[in-house]
Amino acid sequence: MAQILVVDDSATVRNEVSSFIKGHGMTVEVAVDGKDGLDKLKKDSQIKLIISDVNMPNMDGLTMAEKVRSELNNQAVNIIMLTTESDPRMKQRGKAAGVKGWIVKPFKGDNVVGSIKKLVGA
Repeated sequence: MAQILVVDDSATVRNEVSSFIKGHGMTVEVAVDGKDGLDKLKKDSQIKLIISDVNMPNMDGLTMAEKVRSELNNQAVNIIMLTTESDPRMKQRGKAAGVKGWIVKPFKGDNVVGSIKKLVGA
């Protein structure tokens, strides 16, 4: 059972973020896109935080966040976007879907590890 779900279509980013998180004593599951992320979230009720890219094939991160809230009716899981996307309309859409944070790539874990631990209760 994982505390954090990392969703990104880039294997490099998934590996970088998940390795960093594991190195700080938290458990991680990974998903290759929003559709895969939703499936993993349905199967693991222990996930407390999703860190997701925005632009991905099959299902983007914002659509996944919206579906987490609407279709899964999961208001408890925290969601952070990790992306190169900076369009204010995208950020507003994320905020409306309950996204808690917007981290601009590249991932600098040392800058956000405190926030990540807080969001998972570690």
